[in-house]
Amino acid sequence: MDRLIKFRKIIQLAWAAATNGYLAGFMSGKIYSGPLKHMCVPGLNCYSCPGALFSCPVGGLQAVMGSRAFKFSFYVFGFLTTVGALCGRFICGWLCPFGWIQELLNSIPFPKKITSFRFDKQLRYLKYVILAVFVIALPLLLTDPYGQGAPFFCKLICPAGTLEAGLPLVALNAALRPLVGLLYAWKVIILAAILFISVIIYRPFCKYLCPLGAIYSLFNPISFQKLNFNAESCIDCGKCARVCGMNLDPRRPRASLECIRCGDCQRACPVRALRLGVKHR
Repeated sequence: MDRLIKFRKIIQLAWAAATNGYLAGFMSGKIYSGPLKHMCVPGLNCYSCPGALFSCPVGGLQAVMGSRAFKFSFYVFGFLTTVGALCGRFICGWLCPFGWIQELLNSIPFPKKITSFRFDKQLRYLKYVILAVFVIALPLLLTDPYGQGAPFFCKLICPAGTLEAGLPLVALNAALRPLVGLLYAWKVIILAAILFISVIIYRPFCKYLCPLGAIYSLFNPISFQKLNFNAESCIDCGKCARVCGMNLDPRRPRASLECIRCGDCQRACPVRALRLGVKHR
């Protein structure tokens, strides 16, 4: 296995284990609520996972938006801005546990893998709609009599929350099982669909639905960490585009919003025209 691929896989595994390493939570079926939960991790990682030691930035953003006391959090916005400006969607490719799970599923052999389809480009805008509607607008606008909004994305859509929190908590707590209803069933259906599609399509949630990926993608063109392309060295062989799981052509500037900096194109390039690193000024 190429050293870069092996190194990235080790980082993904180590990060997932480190951020979900509260073993007592899995033993007791309870959520860790210590001081570390006041801090966010950069990737999508559910706050309510029994093993989670930190908070999810999307969950934190919704909590702030839906709070009657706070409509703006310098910490959450500052965190997302800082991480985005430094790394962009590098976080998606290296430090997101749910993205890693999708990659593992996509490595399962299947008779027909889908690399692209007719409305692929249009569907990629859906994650921005989900960010604007479910993460920002609905928690702000749909509030209870006390002025409190609900975390609509976490409640209605987030498959990472179902996988990392919903399923383990119900499995570990007999008292929760009688409370399972239609909403839980709906979330399980969404999760099952995304997991199955992940076998066929590379990272479908990241491409089409993830609001955190939408946020980081806005920083991709200006982030300090970059995929640098040397047009003078390029021989236009097209190998970089053929290996890209995100269905991008790294030689084209418009690919920058979706690039997760995985390094596959760098590995495939025979003339080293593509390199992960800091931004060239």
